[in-house]
Amino acid sequence: MLRHIAVSSDALEAMLEMIRGAQRWVHFENYIVHDDDTGCRFATAWAERARAGVSVRVLYDAFGCRSTGAAFWRELKSYGVDVRPFRPILTSGPIEAFSRDHRKLLVVDGEKAMTGGLCIGDEWAGDPRNGRACWRDTMVVVCGPAVAALEGAFARMWTRAGTPLPDHEAASPAAEECGPSAVRVVEGFPGQSRIYRAVQLLAAAVTERLWITDAYLVAPPSLYAGFLDAARSGVDVRLLLPGISDIPIVRIFTRSGYRELLHAGARIFEYRGPMLHAKTLVGDHDWARVGSSNLNVSSLLGNYELDLVAEQDGLTATLATQFLHDMAQSREVVLMARRRLPLPPRLVDTVAVYPPHGIGAARDDQPPPAPHRRSLRERRVVAAMALMQAAGGARRMLAGVAATGFALVGVALILFPLTASAVLAVAALAASITLAGYAVARRRRRRESDAR
Repeated sequence: MLRHIAVSSDALEAMLEMIRGAQRWVHFENYIVHDDDTGCRFATAWAERARAGVSVRVLYDAFGCRSTGAAFWRELKSYGVDVRPFRPILTSGPIEAFSRDHRKLLVVDGEKAMTGGLCIGDEWAGDPRNGRACWRDTMVVVCGPAVAALEGAFARMWTRAGTPLPDHEAASPAAEECGPSAVRVVEGFPGQSRIYRAVQLLAAAVTERLWITDAYLVAPPSLYAGFLDAARSGVDVRLLLPGISDIPIVRIFTRSGYRELLHAGARIFEYRGPMLHAKTLVGDHDWARVGSSNLNVSSLLGNYELDLVAEQDGLTATLATQFLHDMAQSREVVLMARRRLPLPPRLVDTVAVYPPHGIGAARDDQPPPAPHRRSLRERRVVAAMALMQAAGGARRMLAGVAATGFALVGVALILFPLTASAVLAVAALAASITLAGYAVARRRRRRESDAR
């Protein structure tokens, strides 16, 4: 059985509740754990359980937590929490340092688990008092036999970072079935491309819809071609992507692939709220995928990732409904023809899309939120993106002016070779004399200043 949690602050509270209720052990693994207010809340919960005699083990990625102070981890260890970094930056090999532990996993007592895309930090908690919404992310609560598979995934990563888990924690018996869901746990390892192939197969097999939510979409060529083929064959391909990214350069690369997807018939939506960090997929009415893998080369081929793929489950309908709810808070990106110049159509953001009520409509229990008040960090990201776009426009303008100028010179040399050559010669001599005079004047001023 899978329980979907789409509000990041609620997911954090669910994780804290699970940790506080642990009786035997807590196994926690995450890419980012900040030492902010949210991180301190988790630290308090871990320390409390450790003092109560519960085995608490925390595995964090050294690169993802590079901004977290060493004092944070030392204090946890002083309370009896077994803390372990994955591949410290300075002691890892030059190749291994690029393969990070990007998984997000919590397993408690071998009976319950949570996984998805959520990290531990104030970005995911939000700040309602100051009108700042939490990042949009997705987690699922898992019970039943899949918990043992997730426990095994944690045990393998824990061993990669040091000594193995005790036998009674590493090989907990599989729990009884708790629902009708058929769930597959997909462990991503560097170079094995497991979720990569799974998404490829789903893109090739779907016949009705392929709805993808992703935070950092820069799809490898073969996967990108799969999306194009699906859209061209009549599949309802929709991509829900961040309107504001915490890594602006990734959004620029993502947008570079919009045109071909739109020409193929895909629809693209950019989320209008805070950062969209979820990684989900809905294939037809049968398949659903939630996890930590972003659809880019680094995540699919280079990192340690963890995903769940559910078949013929209520999760598919839930994720589809959530997708429509998010779509109602997004702007659709379309191609608009240029009226004055015979240039390729440009990308245009349309108004927000609100699905009709009824079957497949957005969830009634999630009304559109109040306008999001951007944090200082988000405002800086928006400014950086605006500067990049302005710089790109300036470069295009200069390139156009230069192209026009060279074209005019070429035509003049062909039609009026003597006159054009004379003009160019005079211009070159004038430029030479001007530059020489400037150099002599600069040297004279320097000598005068030295004499003083």
